Amino acid sequence: MNLDRLRLGRLNVEELVVFLLIGGVAGWLAGLITRGGGIGILGNVVAGVIGAIFGGWMFRVLGISVGGKWMGPFVTATAGAVVILLAIGHI
Repeated sequence: MNLDRLRLGRLNVEELVVFLLIGGVAGWLAGLITRGGGIGILGNVVAGVIGAIFGGWMFRVLGISVGGKWMGPFVTATAGAVVILLAIGHI
């Protein structure tokens, strides 16, 4: 998924659904990874969607590139969601 298109609001309906689906599953998985560090299923899904954006930024800053049409965005979103859930757990 192209993050620049997201920033500019140029996602079509299909891309938006895929983005929300990947972010939601990534948030759920991040909740399992953090073992209780999550904020409930709905909160974890929201964290996953936000984590998808944050993870993309974080990977770009760190110079990490994860390829693949589905696995790249999924790994990026999961990593971002884990960081967000860990940060929320320490507040």
